[in-house]
Formats: sequence, C-alpha cells, structure tokens
Amino acid sequence: MIQRKPNPPYRVAALVTDQTSSFEIGMVTAVFGPYLNDLTPAHYELRLCAEQPSSVPLAGGAVLTTRYGLRQLRSAHTVIVPSSADLDVPPSGALIEELRAAHRAGARIVSTCMGAFTLAAAGLLDGRPATTHWRWADLLRSRHPRVEVDPYPLYVDDGDVLTGAGSAATLDLFLHLVRKDFGTELANAVARRLVIQPHRDGGQAQYIEAPVPAPSQDEGVPRSMAWALEHLSEPVTVGALAREARMSERSYLRHFARATGSSPMRWLISQRVRASLPLLETSPASVEEISAAVGFESPVTFRHHFSKIMRTSPSAYRRGFRTVTAGPWTVSGEETARSSG
Repeated sequence: MIQRKPNPPYRVAALVTDQTSSFEIGMVTAVFGPYLNDLTPAHYELRLCAEQPSSVPLAGGAVLTTRYGLRQLRSAHTVIVPSSADLDVPPSGALIEELRAAHRAGARIVSTCMGAFTLAAAGLLDGRPATTHWRWADLLRSRHPRVEVDPYPLYVDDGDVLTGAGSAATLDLFLHLVRKDFGTELANAVARRLVIQPHRDGGQAQYIEAPVPAPSQDEGVPRSMAWALEHLSEPVTVGALAREARMSERSYLRHFARATGSSPMRWLISQRVRASLPLLETSPASVEEISAAVGFESPVTFRHHFSKIMRTSPSAYRRGFRTVTAGPWTVSGEETARSSG
C-alpha cells in the first residue's frame, strides 16, 4: 500500500472519457478545483485524467485536453468516475486494473450517475450498497446482481466506495466529501459560494416519474383504479374497489396483485401521497388540510406514509418544491419576495 500524506492537500483524480458530460466535469472542477482555495489553506489538488492523455471529446462537441493519464489514479486520495458515454461499451481492461489498483492503494473511489456501472464492472461494488440514477437502477441490478442497488438515495457512502445518483445529486455527494474531509463549516461555505443548499432532505423518490396508466373501461381492475383516483378524499375500502370492478374481494385481490404487483391499499396510499405533491407545491393549505384533502385519516398517518415513500417530510418537500405566484413573478422555495413596504 502506498503511503498517503496525513495532511492536505488532498489529491483528487477525476476520470474523463469520450463523451463524458461537461456538466459532471464542471461540478468536479467547481468543488475540487482552484476556485475555492481561498476559503481555507487546506484544499484539494485536482487532476483530470484520461485513458490516453490527449484531447478528449466531451458530450456536446467540446474537447478537453489533459496531460494526466490513468496512472494518476494510484496516487490519488479520491478517484471520481463520472458517467459512461455508452453503457453498452464495457470499460477497458486497463481502466478496470487501474481502478482496482487505486482502491488497493487506499484511494476513496467515488462514482457519479452512470459511473456506478464502471465501478461494478471492476468488482468494486460487489456485496456493497450502491445507487445510480433511478432511470438506470434496474439495469445496474440486472447486469450486476451482486450489487445491492438502492435507487432512492441521493448518494450512498460505504466508507471507501461512494456512489451518487444522477445530475445535480452529484453536488450533494461532493459536498458530503468536503464535509467528511474538512468539516461542516467549510462544506457550508462551499455551498454558499456555489449558491446551493448545504444538505438536501430526501432522495431520488422525489424526482422519479410515476405516471398512472390510462385505464381501460373494459377491465375491472383499471376501472376500479380510475374510480379510486376520483374519490381519493373519501374512505376507500377493498370491498368498494371490488364492487367497482364487479368481482368478489378475494378475486379482486388476486387480479389486482397480478396487474400491479402490489396490494390495493398499498397502491392507494401511494396515489394519495402522489396527489398531495402538487398541493404542497402550489397550495397555501396547511399540511393538515392537505392530508385530509387526499384522504388520509390524520396528519400523523399522512406524514408517516409520505416520509416512507418520498424519503422526506411533507414540510421539507414543500420547502424544496414550493412555487408561489405573485403578479408576474414566480418564486421557487419557501421564502417569497417581500416588498419593502
């Protein structure tokens, strides 16, 4: 094992491959590059590394030129692996070997978005919890069954290997690394400099698309689901759903599970939570009023199920997604613009 320096600067090696997103590379340089060095004498030393040191084409037509190659990974404290350009093209043997060597040498290995596929191909995620963009979670699970894929967190910290979800969740992960390396005060200062939240509540569940399929009036289960969506604010029982589907309760439960892979009540709770989202985003109603409007027996029950499904509280979700319209202005977030009068 190579000898690491006990004190900063911490060397960060970020991999750059053909068609890597310039957005992800931009986030790497924003957090670990020289722009924030004035905040503290303890800082990062960033090196962008390519498999063949030269000009690397990025997504969108830009070209990045670097003089650092894969061997830099072995001497880094942190190795960052961004998204792969094409998930059907496996990483090269040379890259896999260098990632394994860096890990053996004591480097902290970090992936962002689809970069988890590269770590999985190198065997670095075997038997570990990991995440990736929710859109690709099922594919990661099917290709690498030894990886414990969780599509919900913004990032997963498993000590020496960390994985992040897609897009802006990369910043959440990078701030987490700064917090671990230098403490909360510096992480908060970096967040202020970048004009982002130091910590976001919840996980990817807030962003996963969950469309309700258009029901067919010729089928009992879809017909009952459509009826339930029109009566969310009312008490809805399995018996009422079965009657709407023109089935016995026992038959309805069997058909519902076959059609949805869930139970009627579990599905109904999920739909009530989903129905509360636009109300939390746009309505001035209280959480208590919204819980009643979507059919929960009490605010306590609403908060319990909301937190379980969305991985955050109703109030935290509202702070993150609230849109208030006032005249010609639209203000996002809990705080709205106030006139000086």
